[in-house]
Amino acid sequence: MPDNDALYDVRERTKNPEHASVDDIVELILERAQHPRTEHQDGHLDEMMATVVDRYGTDPVRTVIQRILVDHYPFRTATHDLGMRNVDGIRIGTAAGQFLTELNAQDDG
Repeated sequence: MPDNDALYDVRERTKNPEHASVDDIVELILERAQHPRTEHQDGHLDEMMATVVDRYGTDPVRTVIQRILVDHYPFRTATHDLGMRNVDGIRIGTAAGQFLTELNAQDDG
């Protein structure tokens, strides 16, 4: 398993049903990619993910999210063997981490 210091509160890693799952994150990313928020501080993440999903499709994006949040891959290497640019792994990891935090905060509140 690749080494990375970040640990994410994602259900598949923590086994805590209170935490958002990879599927929850993918669903939110796809929703935001289809309907980017225009007047929101994180609207740029929605637009960025719309471009990434258009470029690569849903399955590779989901794989990268799984690798980063659950399997502990660094953002740049999570794209290995998926035909993606490393920078897009960084984009996906950034958005996935932010959306995971948002989903978990919604569940807390």
